[in-house]
Amino acid sequence: MESLALLSLLQITNSALPIGAYSYSDGLEFLCDSGKITSAPALYHWLHQELNYGVIRLEAGILWRIYQANFAQDLAQVLYWNNYLSATRETEEMRLSSWQMGQSLAKLIMELDSLTTLDSQVKSSPINTTENNFLDEIFAKLPTPKDNSAGLGCNFATSYAIAASYWHIPAQAMLLGYLMSWATNAVNAGIKLIPLGQTVGQQLLRELHPSIAQAASLVPNLTDDDLENCGFGLALASMQHQVQYSRLFRS
Repeated sequence: MESLALLSLLQITNSALPIGAYSYSDGLEFLCDSGKITSAPALYHWLHQELNYGVIRLEAGILWRIYQANFAQDLAQVLYWNNYLSATRETEEMRLSSWQMGQSLAKLIMELDSLTTLDSQVKSSPINTTENNFLDEIFAKLPTPKDNSAGLGCNFATSYAIAASYWHIPAQAMLLGYLMSWATNAVNAGIKLIPLGQTVGQQLLRELHPSIAQAASLVPNLTDDDLENCGFGLALASMQHQVQYSRLFRS
């Protein structure tokens, strides 16, 4: 991977990225509160299962398709898969969290691009004018929850895939970064909720590396008919979260 692409990948997978990912637990808050997940092994088992059979596997498959469509500058396919992803969200909380982070990342990408074009060293950037114009067009046509009568929005996976293709991040590296970022956010939530020590959390994340690598290697081979998940546990946890007595997270 070229240095600029690697640096871009590190930037959009950094936990400090201002998109609000830290405020969501993806159902883990209810699972911990209800006693379903009370230890590092239990959290590992949950995340391992999600990578193999859950929503994140489905999301990664759609992420791959949006990435390829954006590289081909096929706006119709980008919009199709974005709306497809929205339709797979089984609870309102899961949809809204994805849309909120997607809109935040889209706005950030546009602002970063605006700053780059003002840079005197812009000629050294690998981005060309055609890609730049397509970036403007695609974000202008992606739906937002506020202005779309169907109540659709730009998902986080959509904005992430667009950023990755725009910044010439290789597809496999993009997948690994996305899944690693998801796992990191989940482990950080577990550290607060179970609770776990920071070192235990890092050990858990390390143990997830083979599962993440395996998931990333399988995603490119998924057919459209393979885009499914067995995530009813996550959906039930998400639905119960809103009635918890106290909450640290938004989902």
